[in-house]
Amino acid sequence: MAKLNLELLLLISVCTTCLLVQPSSAQLRQNYYSKICPNVESIVRNAVTKKFQQTFVTVPGTLRLFFHDCFVNGCDASVIVASTASNKAEKDNSDNLSLAGDGFDTVIKAKAAVDAVTQCRNKVSCADILTMATRDVISLAGGPSYAVELGRLDGLVSTAASVNGKLPQPSFNLNQLNSLFAANGLSQTDMIALSAAHTLGFSHCNRFSNRIYDFGGRKGAIDPSLNKTYATQLQGMCPRNVDPDVAINMDPITPRTFDNIYFRNLQQRMGLFTSDQILADDSRSRPTVDTWAANSNAFNTAFIAAITRLGRVGVKTNTAQGNIRRDCSVFN
Repeated sequence: MAKLNLELLLLISVCTTCLLVQPSSAQLRQNYYSKICPNVESIVRNAVTKKFQQTFVTVPGTLRLFFHDCFVNGCDASVIVASTASNKAEKDNSDNLSLAGDGFDTVIKAKAAVDAVTQCRNKVSCADILTMATRDVISLAGGPSYAVELGRLDGLVSTAASVNGKLPQPSFNLNQLNSLFAANGLSQTDMIALSAAHTLGFSHCNRFSNRIYDFGGRKGAIDPSLNKTYATQLQGMCPRNVDPDVAINMDPITPRTFDNIYFRNLQQRMGLFTSDQILADDSRSRPTVDTWAANSNAFNTAFIAAITRLGRVGVKTNTAQGNIRRDCSVFN
């Protein structure tokens, strides 16, 4: 009986966690704006495409912005809010300082395009615009297109302190990654699929320099899980005491294409971060990496499912929790 009660208690605690993570996600739906702002998806897509034509950084910048937003207080565009004299906002936490300005600009320009239509003005949330823009940049980079669930409100709180401990770090092992994603209602499969966002974009040298110089405190040592030829290339692009603004592509093969080459790189020990390479090195995650390295359609399907679930995390759908910001960077 005691064992049964313990199992019941565990079940209740797990379900309670699920409710905390995704309290109102059931209210999200496709075509949410069909009567409110019927052309919103094409308006956003056109604005994102125009921004993409100006700079490719639009793609990884927007995608990363979505991830960093959803992992802290849910998908509520709180990461876009600017700090004020009385409040240091999420975007100014040290973990968010490397977010590309082009990601923020993509959302701001898409919001302006939506609000330029009288019927739509102040009717579409910044959180939903970021969600649509993320789908659009993935498609523009050669990735899959998919239907987005909409109906999020913008959050009413954004603090730098709330970011601490909420974002995955380059040094994470599989247990740490799984724990952080599980806290957001996401499975190991979701985590591996979403990690493939590193098939796009760039990283600053200091995020992985510990792997190519004096690894483990041993002078001249290189992380043994790193391909030696690749490590030498990284040292050439990131010499010791390199300018901190220098950045390199996270995917050395197809850095401008959303594809499954990320997983093939891991098979060749060319994962830039420890948190990337561990996916191929740990026996619990390796089968998934191998499957998706061989089958791009299977990966695309899994990624769509994962990013859809990510988009449900901590959403606000009632006015006690959120509203629609007139300016994405400022609370109403």
